[in-house]
Parts: sequence; C-alpha cells; structure tokens
Amino acid sequence: MSRAKLILLAASLAALALPPMLSAQDAMKPSPNASAHAMVPKELIGAWTLVRCDNVYPDGHRVELYGPNPEGMWLIDAQGDYMMQIVRAKRMPFAANDKSKGTADEYRAASMDSNAHYGHISADANAMRSEIVHASFPNWDGKIGSSSYTINGDELTYSVAKPSSGAAEGAHGEVVWRRVHS
Repeated sequence: MSRAKLILLAASLAALALPPMLSAQDAMKPSPNASAHAMVPKELIGAWTLVRCDNVYPDGHRVELYGPNPEGMWLIDAQGDYMMQIVRAKRMPFAANDKSKGTADEYRAASMDSNAHYGHISADANAMRSEIVHASFPNWDGKIGSSSYTINGDELTYSVAKPSSGAAEGAHGEVVWRRVHS
C-alpha cells in the first residue's frame, strides 16, 4: 500500500473514530485510565495493515468475513490508545449516492462489509487485553476482552473468542496484521 494511501486511510480512520464533539487534539490526549493501559510492548506500537480476518469453525473451515483481500488499518500509540478499521475490498455504492437514502440491502451490506472501533489495549508477553470504547457494531461498545497473540517478524496474529458474527455456531475469529514501515 502506498504511503499516500496509508495517510489517506489514517485520516479517514481518525474522522470515523472520533465522536462528533471530540476534537482531534482531545482524542490524542491519554485516556483518563491511561495508567491502567500503560503496559504496551514496543512491538505493538505503530501502524498495521490487515492481512486476513477469518472466522474459524469447530470443523476447521474458514469464512473470509470481509471477502478476499480485505483491507484495514490498526493504529496503536505508546499509551495503548488505538483505532482500527476493517473493510471488504470491493463494496457496492449506494444507488442514491446519499447515505441517508439507502435501501435495506444497502444498509445491511454496509454494516456487514466493515468493522471499526477504537479504545485502549495493553499486553504482556502472552496476552493482549482490549477495552473498546465505541464500535461500529454497537454490542461491542464498552467490551473488555483478552486474547493470546503472537508476533512473528512483521506479522501479528490474534484470536477473537466471540466475533461479531458466527459465535453462536462456535466460530472464533483469527486476525492477521502486517507492520507498516514508513
């Protein structure tokens, strides 16, 4: 991904992740709970681009939640504040070219084809802990979770015990990110 695309994606993420009344300057301040989230290994800090985001079912089959070659960015700062967005690479535009005038199918596709959230993470050598402040899937607002993770070279892999879809059928999420070098 070109540097210009990464900058545009990061700017888009910032616009999507900030609540309307929160300025960009305020959003960059450490959270009130920053001391509780201060343990962020230096290996996690930075920008990551999505490699894969699958649901893995008990029988071993995989479902690519955002289709082949999904795109995404995960930005993590030294205080553990983060913002993440995942999108299907090929999405259908709204026919009316107006977000407020979509059809039920267009709204459903827009919801299923993207996932965005921001919050705080901390980690040690074995587990990553997250506290989602707000998410595009509202059931995840305020969600606190923990998962094992591995970093192998420039790739970071972790599991999501209860993904936003498929959990009722016993699926867990598997997400792989690659470090962005500037």
